[in-house]
Parts: sequence; structure tokens; C-alpha cells
Amino acid sequence: MSSMFLTNNTSINDTSLIEPYGGRLVDLLVPAEQAADLKDYASRLPSVQLTERSVCDLELLATGAFSPLDRFLGKEDYRSVLETMKLTSGYVMGLPVTLPVEPSDAIKLDADIALRNSKNELLAVMTIEEIFDWNLDEEAQLSYGTRDLRHPLVAEMHQWGKINISGRLRVLQLPIHYDFQDLRLTPAETRARLERLGRSNVVAFQTRNPLHRVHEELTKRAAQEKDAVLLLHPVVGMTKPGDVDHYTRVRTYKALAHRYYDTDRILLTLLPLAMRLAGPRSVLKHAMIRRNYGANHLIVGRDHASPGVDSTGKPFYGPYDAQELMQRFSAELGVGMVPFRELVYLPDEERYEEISRAPRDARTASISGTQVREDYLNNGRLLPSWFTRPEVAEVLAEAYPPRHRQGVCIWFTGLSGAGKSTTADVLTVLLLEHGRQVSVLDGDVVRTNLSKGLGFSKEDRDTNILRIGYVASEIVRHGGMAITAAVSPYRSTRNDVRNLVGSDHFIEVFVDTPLGVCEERDVKGMYAKARRGEIKDFTGIDDPYEVPLHPEITLDTVNYTPEENAHLILDFLLERGFVKGEAELSLAVAV
Repeated sequence: MSSMFLTNNTSINDTSLIEPYGGRLVDLLVPAEQAADLKDYASRLPSVQLTERSVCDLELLATGAFSPLDRFLGKEDYRSVLETMKLTSGYVMGLPVTLPVEPSDAIKLDADIALRNSKNELLAVMTIEEIFDWNLDEEAQLSYGTRDLRHPLVAEMHQWGKINISGRLRVLQLPIHYDFQDLRLTPAETRARLERLGRSNVVAFQTRNPLHRVHEELTKRAAQEKDAVLLLHPVVGMTKPGDVDHYTRVRTYKALAHRYYDTDRILLTLLPLAMRLAGPRSVLKHAMIRRNYGANHLIVGRDHASPGVDSTGKPFYGPYDAQELMQRFSAELGVGMVPFRELVYLPDEERYEEISRAPRDARTASISGTQVREDYLNNGRLLPSWFTRPEVAEVLAEAYPPRHRQGVCIWFTGLSGAGKSTTADVLTVLLLEHGRQVSVLDGDVVRTNLSKGLGFSKEDRDTNILRIGYVASEIVRHGGMAITAAVSPYRSTRNDVRNLVGSDHFIEVFVDTPLGVCEERDVKGMYAKARRGEIKDFTGIDDPYEVPLHPEITLDTVNYTPEENAHLILDFLLERGFVKGEAELSLAVAV
């Protein structure tokens, strides 16, 4: 197999596509003639309900996208991937693919369990051959290089099961997708399509964002340079919270592929991957996947698979860490790296050029990602044609209403009696006065309705907050304002909600009121009962409140009134553009 390994400057000499990583594509799907009996058997088995992430992983395991892996990682492979980025067999893996579950009587060695999705649809049967513990802090540090809860995966890991299980998989059906079915090709189907296009080189481009003209130029140049087919391979599983939804993105990819690329030099197919956003480690996994889909080159950009910045505003990874790691493992993976070169637009010549080749005195034009969002999409302005094709600009304009019509969640957190609900009530009136529609999710009201029956254990509190967060995220997704007032004592759960909503549309408001003041304000006498031991696990008394480390807003309710604090939040929202100012409102009325 070593003869098939490629560096950045080598290519395949014959007309066949590069062999899959590990030499063959794994296929875990049970043959149709055996499926009926196995389904009947599985219907009587205890079940594990998979998370959205595990469903994505199962699909890629079943179709061979994770070849040579044929199961969720066992203990030895898990340790090896964490420490060396390789399986015990020596194959590069980059990141662990595990199945974390909660312990139960059904989870025991040599037992069969049914794996189902959130709709209780049967997907597979696993024979449990390994059960092992895992350590959250260790995996976070080794896989993601951080324990910062602003990293979406680190926050998500706090909700994972306490043990990992592994064993033989028999997949009865792949997850059903009703969207873009003609573009959902397995690795084997993709390789067959690429084979028919008749070129020995395939350059893959992974994207979770809309493609602008600079990406178009880059991908065309990469394909031309390698005399290759472009495998345009967008992720349509789980991406970064707050990313443009895949329905919008795929519409733009289809328009571009059909109208602006040579149809004999491009194949658009979708990848149901749940991204880990682990920067450099992610690139190794992405390269392995692309080799299984038939590519022998991968375009690796600046900040590849980055989750953005940490809680202090510092990037989680260096801009070229992924390129450096990919270069190190390129030969072993058999996938050459095409680095994403920085291009600039030359308006006088109406073309793009590599910045290193642009004439020193030439006029250049560029738009940053922040400017795309803040200056154009959030203000309802179409992106210029030199930056984005008109078809893409129109789709994005439909998906991104002006900022003052976008949803946002104002999340009040603080001790009981801190003044959350009072300030939220005042803010609600101010926002209604400014023409915004508001939904208030008060902690006490939610417990009476949405979370009736839940207690005050950590697990029940987390469940309650995640339910509020889910409702808030749906309100925000549909362009509404959600105001929540709940103690929400645990940082990891608040960060889970931030990721549900999307960081750009989540405003954490810490109502910083001292415990003694909260006790003085307690008209219900709850603190007194907790002090006497009549109430257990009361936040601030015998259960901790984890103070936000980097909230967007901190309120002082001792020296400022609820009205003053509500106006402080309103000013913040005006500054961010989520609310129209008086001048804008007057202009709108005049028009």
C-alpha cells in the first residue's frame, strides 16, 4: 500500500482512484435477506437512544467513511488515538469516535442492544464487547487542547454518558434523509461517480460556510493545478452552532456547481459528518474521510475547523496549525495538501490574484467575515457581485434578515432573589415599546408548566435549563426575542444553551447580587428554610452557584434600580443592532 501514499507534489500514475484508507471500504449494512429476522430480534432488545452526533458517526461507520474503523472505538484504540492520533494498528485517526452512554442494567458484556435515533427508529444492533470509563477533562485537553467551556465540544461533552461502549455493529438501516437525496452519496457511490469523470486526481474541499468568489477561484485553481476533479463536499451533519443552516448552504452550492464550474470537473455530494471543531486534529480526520470518498488531495484553509475564540477572546488554535499537522501526516494518509492561498480582488483588472503576486501598487478590495455579517447581511444589503455571485447573495439575503429582525436570547442568571425577574419584566416592556416581539421564560413559570415533576438534583436542574434553552433557541431561530430568568447555576449547562442558541445571538446577563442581599429580599422564606435544613440542595446554601466567567453583561442590583439595569441592557441591544434606535424608528415612520 505504500506505493499509493502521496505527498503534496505526487499524483496517481494510472487512471484508477486511490484505494480506500486501510485498503477497503467497510460496509456494516446487513443484507436485505437477513434484515427481517434481525429486525424482529432487535424489537425485543433493550435500546439505547443515540444522540444526533452518534447517529452521524454511525452512518459514516456503516458506509465506510471512517474506514478502516468498523466500530466505535474500544479502550485500547481510544487511548491510542488520544495520545498518538493513531489507532493501535498504526492508521491515522486524529480524533476518537466513541459511543458514550449512561450505565444501566442493559449495558453488560456480550449483550446485544438496539441502537435507535431520537424518533425511536431502529438503526442497528450492537454486541457489547467492551465497556470502559472515560475522563472528560483528559479527553478535552488531549483532543481539543482546552477545557474552556466556550469550545462547543467541551461544553457538549458534559452531557455525554459516563461510560463508552464498543462492539460488533450490524446496521439495519441508515438514517433517513428527505432533503437533497440526489446529492447524498455513500463513499462507494461517490468513488463510482468520480471514476466515470475519468481523471486520476481528485481535490476535495470541505466547507460548512457559503462559498464566495474567493473560494470559487481557489477551488478552480486547485483543480486546474492538479489536473483534477473537484469534490465539493460540504458538511451537512452537525457544524458550529450559529452556522448558516445546511439547507441554505446547499442551495448556494447547487447554483454555483451548475452555473459556474465545468460540469466534467466537479462533483457535489454531501457529508453527514458531526464536526468536532478540533482545528488541527480535525484535519486528519477530514483527510481520512476524503480518501475513503476517492480524493487524493484536500484543500486546507486558514483556521481549518476552528470553533472561533475562547472565553478570553483568544483563538483556540493558531491560523496555520491544521496545515502544519496535515503536512506532517500527509504521506501516511495518502492525501496531499493544497494550502488555501490568500487571494485579493483587483478591481481595476476585475480579477482575483494571490496576494504575493499582486502588483505592489495595485488597488485591492476585500471584505472580512465580520463585514459580511455586520455591514451587509445584518443591514439587509446585498453583497457585491465581485465578492459573491448574485445567486448566492440572494439566497443569503433571504436567510439573513436585517439584525433588528433577527432573534436573540437574553439569559438572566443569578441567585434566587437577585432581581432577575424584576429586571426582565422592565426590559420586556422597553423592548415592546421599541417594536420587538418578546417571549419571557421565567424559571418559576417554566417549572410549573414545561418542567412539572422535576426535582432539584443536579440532573433535574440541568434538564430544566436545557428545556428552557431549547425553547429559547426555537424562538430565536424564528426571529423572536427570548428573555429567560432562571438561576441556572452551572456553567457547563449555560454554555450548552449558548451553543444551542448560537453565540452571536446569546447574551448572558449575570445579575451579581450578594447572597446576604438575596436573603434579605426573600419574601418566600426559602433561604431561611434552607438554612434550617428543611430544603436540601438550595443554590447558594448547600449547592454551588458557578459565577459566569465572561458574561456579556454584569448587573449591580444593589446600587442600581431595575429600571436603570434594564436600560443598560437595552443600550447594549441597540449597540448590537438587535433593536432599532429612536432615529431609525422615526425615519421608518416618516417613510
